[in-house]
Amino acid sequence: MSTMIPLLAFLFGTGLVAAVAYALIPSRADAIDSRLQELTLSREEEQKPRFQSLVGVFKRLGERVPRSPKEMGSLRLRLVQAGYRREEALTIFFGMRVAFALLLFAIFATSIFARPNIMVALAAMGLGYVLPGMLLARMAKRRSHRIRLSLADMLDLLVVSVEAGLGLDQALQRVGQELAFAYPELSDELRLINLELRAGKPRAEALRNLADRTGVDDLSSLVTMLIQTDKFGTSVAQALRVYSETLRTKRRQRAEEAAAKTGVKMVFPLVTCIFPAIWVITIGPAAIKFITVLFPMVEKTK
Repeated sequence: MSTMIPLLAFLFGTGLVAAVAYALIPSRADAIDSRLQELTLSREEEQKPRFQSLVGVFKRLGERVPRSPKEMGSLRLRLVQAGYRREEALTIFFGMRVAFALLLFAIFATSIFARPNIMVALAAMGLGYVLPGMLLARMAKRRSHRIRLSLADMLDLLVVSVEAGLGLDQALQRVGQELAFAYPELSDELRLINLELRAGKPRAEALRNLADRTGVDDLSSLVTMLIQTDKFGTSVAQALRVYSETLRTKRRQRAEEAAAKTGVKMVFPLVTCIFPAIWVITIGPAAIKFITVLFPMVEKTK
């Protein structure tokens, strides 16, 4: 009996420690989430200083680049339409453009990939100076296209909100919150409208700024309609419903137009890619047979 007491005490203490340890161990999902968070934070801490240093280099380089006032206005508008609204975005863009042009010049002026040629290097430098602007224009066009596709859903929600009794400003704020997950670009633009209205800007000016920031023709028409409705005191809900139907008709017409252009656009890949293979398959055996029969006859006549 005296030997069983220490053994039972040992077993009891072991069980108690095991139970406490099992209770304190986090679940597998919590462990995975914490580990992923640690990896994400460590990766962000590693990448953020490098990215900031690279942006700082572009910014310092862009500050020393001579600028044209006419070009600055159009580029700033294009940057805003692409989604870059920071004050230093224009300076960073100038720095990126000059850095890319100098990089291409250095690559083609030295013997890294091929024989150095000063004319090719100058052409590459000019191309490197133009390419960032083309890329920025394409980014702005893609963003405008995404906003254009989201206008129909925005109008439906706006009609429902206005008919439910909300004012136009509150309806825009509510629709922006609802579209934050599905259409973040349009939600961001509606959030900026609410901020401008809270800052004291007139509604017409805030709506015109929305049309300028996006560069979407359908949104410009919507802004004009809302301004006229507010000026003449007509029903906003009825005007939005009519414009929503008009917008859906225009979307259907654009889809029909794109479908009608498909046949013409398919001609070039058919001629360049598919037609040569079909020609080889259909005419090739006959041509080989013709050559094998004709050449011996020509040699016999000689």
